[in-house]
Amino acid sequence: MGLPQADASRRLNVSRSVVQRLWDQYECEDSVSRRHVSGRQRVTTPAEDRFLALSARRSRSTTVPQLVADHFVASGRRIPATTVERRLHNAGLYTRRPVMCVPLNGRQRRIRLCWAKEHVSWARQQWAYVLFTDECVFTLESDSGRLLIWREQRTRYHQSNTLERHSYRGGGITVWVGISLGGHTDLHAFHGGTLTGVRYRDEVLDPYVRPYAGAIGNDFILMDDNALSHRAVVVEDFLEGHSLEQMEWPAQSPDLNPIEHLWDYLGGQVAALSPSPRSLDELEQGLLRVWSSFPISVSDNLIGSMESRC
Repeated sequence: MGLPQADASRRLNVSRSVVQRLWDQYECEDSVSRRHVSGRQRVTTPAEDRFLALSARRSRSTTVPQLVADHFVASGRRIPATTVERRLHNAGLYTRRPVMCVPLNGRQRRIRLCWAKEHVSWARQQWAYVLFTDECVFTLESDSGRLLIWREQRTRYHQSNTLERHSYRGGGITVWVGISLGGHTDLHAFHGGTLTGVRYRDEVLDPYVRPYAGAIGNDFILMDDNALSHRAVVVEDFLEGHSLEQMEWPAQSPDLNPIEHLWDYLGGQVAALSPSPRSLDELEQGLLRVWSSFPISVSDNLIGSMESRC
C-alpha cells in the first residue's frame, strides 16, 4: 500500500521493530513464515500417553489426580495435571456426565423395541391427543449428579459410559403434572401417605385428567407408567367407566417419557428462587409458583422429541 513503516505499525497496532523485522525477512527470503523452533521437550513419552489413555478407558470415573498418582507409582515421575488433561484430550477423551438408566432384561428390551417401532412414525397431530403424566419427588437436598467419566465424543450411550440404578432419591414432596401439545394440567402435590390406586383416582384422574380429556376430545389418550397405583383395578374401572383410553407403556422406560426432562427444568427454576426454599411448605409453594408461569414452548419442544426418542 506504500505506507511508511511507522504508519503500518500504527494501523496494525504492533511495534515498529516488528514491521521492520518482517519486511527485512521478506526482502531476504521472499517469505514471512515463522522459523521452526525446537520448543520445550515433551514431559511424557508416547508409551506414557498410551498408559494414561488406557487407564482412563479402563476406569471411566477415575479423576486426573488419580491418574497423576497412578503414573507416579508406575514411572516414579510426577507430571502436572494439566499435562494429563491434554494427553487425554489428544486421545479423544473428555469429561462428561454418564447416562443413567435402569437395568433391563431381554423381555423388557423386546417390548421397548416393539413400542418404539409402533410409534416412531406417529405424526405430530397424533401426539397432540396424548397427555403425558408422571410423578416426581422433590427434596430440599439436591442431587447434583457431579459424577463425571472419561468418554470419547459421540459415545454418550455406549454401554461402558452408562450407569445403572434402580431408583432415585426418596423423601420430600411428591407432585404430579401432565403435559400435552399446547397445554398442561395444574400441578398437584400429594400430602402424606402412600400413593394408592384410590388416591390416584380421587386426587388425579377425577379432578385433573377427566376434565382435560373432555377438552381434547374423543381421541384422548392418557400416558402414565406402570406403577402399581396406575394399574390398580379401581383405576381401570374408572377409566373404562369414563371411556378414557390408557396408552400401553413398556416397563422400565422413563427415558421414553418426555416429561422426565421437565423435572430437571422445574427443579432448576425452584433452586434459583431467592430466597431458596428452606422447608417442605416453602418448597411446595415454590413449585406451584414456578409451575404457574411454566412456558408452553418447553413442553411442546419435549413432546416434539418423541420421534427421536423412538
